[in-house]
Amino acid sequence: MASKLQQIQSKAVQASKFVAKHGCAYQKQLLEQNKKYIQEPPTIEKCNELSKQLFYTRLASIPGRYESLWKELDYVKQLWKSRPELKVEDAGIAALFGLECYAWYCAGEIVGRGFTFTGYYV
Repeated sequence: MASKLQQIQSKAVQASKFVAKHGCAYQKQLLEQNKKYIQEPPTIEKCNELSKQLFYTRLASIPGRYESLWKELDYVKQLWKSRPELKVEDAGIAALFGLECYAWYCAGEIVGRGFTFTGYYV
């Protein structure tokens, strides 16, 4: 166990040295590639304006999302009405979707607790 810890420690040291050596060049390259997204001058006022634009743009998208939600619910209602004709593939997809939602819920709960597992004594 101690040897694995030393291996992990040495890899972490190597990674931090690599980042220290190449980090600035990577940042400059990244900024150069994405120059079209940078607002000039980079002031607090400009940041506030952009955050307000983002907020109100997302707020304006709510009606469209609301309509999409109701369309999806109508589709699910139609599937439920015609469930005797439901294919195995469709039922499998629905089951996988439900399983995925449950997994994301569990992952969110674990993250929300600070990556601690409760109820288990290890």
